[in-house]
Amino acid sequence: MLPPLSVVIPAYNEQERLPASLEKVAAFLNEQVDGPSEILVVDDGSTDGTFESARRAGAGLENEQLRVTVLDNGRNRGKGYSVRNGISQSRYPWVLFTDADLSAPIEECPKLFAAVQEQGYDVAIGSRAVDRSLIGVHQSLFREAMGRVFNLAVRIGVGLPFKDTQCGFKLFSEKAARDIFSRQLLEGFGFDVEVLYLAKKLGYPAAEVPVRWDDCEGTKVRMFSGVDAFIDILRVRANDWTGKYRK
Repeated sequence: MLPPLSVVIPAYNEQERLPASLEKVAAFLNEQVDGPSEILVVDDGSTDGTFESARRAGAGLENEQLRVTVLDNGRNRGKGYSVRNGISQSRYPWVLFTDADLSAPIEECPKLFAAVQEQGYDVAIGSRAVDRSLIGVHQSLFREAMGRVFNLAVRIGVGLPFKDTQCGFKLFSEKAARDIFSRQLLEGFGFDVEVLYLAKKLGYPAAEVPVRWDDCEGTKVRMFSGVDAFIDILRVRANDWTGKYRK
C-alpha cells in the first residue's frame, strides 16, 4: 500500500478526456493508498468545458478518503504554472503530477515509490528512454528524434544526467516539492528541466524509473512549445547565474 498521496493533473481543453482519466486515478487511489488521498485538477484557462467537466466528474468520485479539487488559473498560463499551482495547494506527504491523458498509466505509480524507498530519494521521475520496450504507442519519428536532440541539449546546457526529463509523471516528497516549486519560475513545457535542475541544486537526487507509456492522440504540445522548451534550457542557466533561485 502507498502512503497518503496528492495527484496533480494540469489540464487544458480536456473536457472529453478528463472524466475517464479521473475515474481511473480515483479507482487507483481508493485501492492502493493507505489513508487519505486527493486529486487536484488545474484548469489552465481552457476554452471548452474542462472546468465544469472536471467538477462534475470529481463530485461523483469523492468519498471519506478521497477529495477532488478543481483549480482555475483564470487564463492560460502554461503547464509549469499549472503544476506549481496544484502542488502549492496539495496536502499530503507525497505528490505526483501526471498528464491528463494518462499516457503513463497511473498504475505505474508504485514503481516510483519503490525507487524512492529503495534509494532513499525524495524525487522519482518516470522515463520513456531507460527502457523503450515499455512504450506501447510511439510518437512520430520526428518527435522521437527531437526528443533525443532535446535530451542532448539538456545534458550540455544544464548538466542533468537523465535520459528523459520530459515525461509528465513525477513524484516528490512534500519537503522536496515545497523546496523546489517555491523557486520554480518557468511556466511552459521547459519547466521539467528547471524542476530537475533545482532538485539537483538543492540536494534532492532523483531516481529515473522506466515506465509504460503510450502516445495519445490530441496532445496539447505543439511545435512552437517544443522550440520554446529549448530556449528554456538557457533561461534556467540565466536564472541561476542571476540569483533568481535564491530564497
